[in-house]
Amino acid sequence: MGDYVQVLVTIDTQERAHGLQRLLLEKRAAACVQVLGPISSAYSWEGEVDEAEEWLCLAKTRRAAYRRLEELVIENHPYDTPEIIGIPVLTGYASYLDWIDAETGA
Repeated sequence: MGDYVQVLVTIDTQERAHGLQRLLLEKRAAACVQVLGPISSAYSWEGEVDEAEEWLCLAKTRRAAYRRLEELVIENHPYDTPEIIGIPVLTGYASYLDWIDAETGA
């Protein structure tokens, strides 16, 4: 294991979340992208505490495909500093992980 990551990305609208979801799948940067939301986010930005309604995208991919996914998000995201966090998958159903490999070009 250790060859897979779940990547968290937040974005400002449902439409953009679904657009990003489709892009990551079409470019084979992820095998699956789930969109959750709206969620309530509070964060510190430029010395102020701010709040926003956002949508959370959970992308399943291989560690080797992470940089490609990150580049696509940065190029297509409206925020100056988007949240892009990869969390290692410690274990998982072998057939599901094989499917991630197949869908992301391993």
